[in-house]
Amino acid sequence: MSAIAVSKPAPPAQISSAYAELKRRVEAAGLMQKRPGYYALMLVTNALFFGVCFWVLALVHSWWATALVAAVLGFASGQLGFQLHDSGHKQMFPSRRLNTLIGVLTGNGLLGMSHGWWVDKHNRHHGNPNHQDLDPDIGVGVIAYSEEQALAKTGPARWIVRHQAGLFFPLLFGLGWAMHVASVKFLVRQPSRLRWIEVGLLCLHAIAYIALLVAIVGPWRAVLVIVVQKCVGGFYLASVFAPNHKGMPQIEPGQELDFLRSQVLTARNVKSHPLTDLLYGSLNYQIEHHLFPTMPRCNIRRAHAIVRAYCAEVSVPYHETSIYRSYREILSYLHEVGAPLRTSPA
Repeated sequence: MSAIAVSKPAPPAQISSAYAELKRRVEAAGLMQKRPGYYALMLVTNALFFGVCFWVLALVHSWWATALVAAVLGFASGQLGFQLHDSGHKQMFPSRRLNTLIGVLTGNGLLGMSHGWWVDKHNRHHGNPNHQDLDPDIGVGVIAYSEEQALAKTGPARWIVRHQAGLFFPLLFGLGWAMHVASVKFLVRQPSRLRWIEVGLLCLHAIAYIALLVAIVGPWRAVLVIVVQKCVGGFYLASVFAPNHKGMPQIEPGQELDFLRSQVLTARNVKSHPLTDLLYGSLNYQIEHHLFPTMPRCNIRRAHAIVRAYCAEVSVPYHETSIYRSYREILSYLHEVGAPLRTSPA
């Protein structure tokens, strides 16, 4: 998809006040207030769900039942991933330290993923959504998000990008493993205040996780659980993250937009439903989340109506579609990006 087309710029006062007025309306509705009771219940529910999965693993004995429970454990890991996301945005509690503590225990302790890496990467994405040079989520990787990235590919990567629309969903199974690798690289290369605490918890997670699985299902079924959980958990998170921005307009280097437009024009909402909200961790309200990243998850559905009406009022395009349509848009976009490799000589 092409970069954002910028029409005649509005007066500076109008641009600066557009988001301020929206924020005033959202705050007046009380939607920025923390909801500690909601998050306390969510923390308990997620912990019980995660723990019950291991308990059920100890009860089953067949390989197919083990694989099925491991897949459910992957889903539980995805829900913990949303918990890590919310803590990283300081959505949960007024105390920044408490949010960080929950994030480190969730990410490093339960998932084996660096909280510091996630916060660093995700904050850079929020600051520059779909920016061709600055957003790490559309940076150079296995998938190409621009024709320039596609044409720069060589070797096996070039073949993958040539067929990336068809390979998109299979590739999502690798996200969980990629997150582990990226976490280790981050902690090795980036100095941080909590580095050694994070390293210690990652090591503890690896030892305790493997030892627990071996103790309850034996070594060979433990390998099965690890592979299935990591693949399913990664696929689940990636399939939720993908509709947020993939295939939406990109911001070119040197192009400047005000905060409201940079967040709204580059994001895609997936239509709300109580089940969709649960499965997506409320990230299907991606536009509202980007405009108010510290807003508690349970308030965002009410903010949705305010934001959508305000965007219509100030003539800012607001894109919302169905789950099916969102993936269709993504695959069409990826197919278009890979087109030059299908028409040019090998």
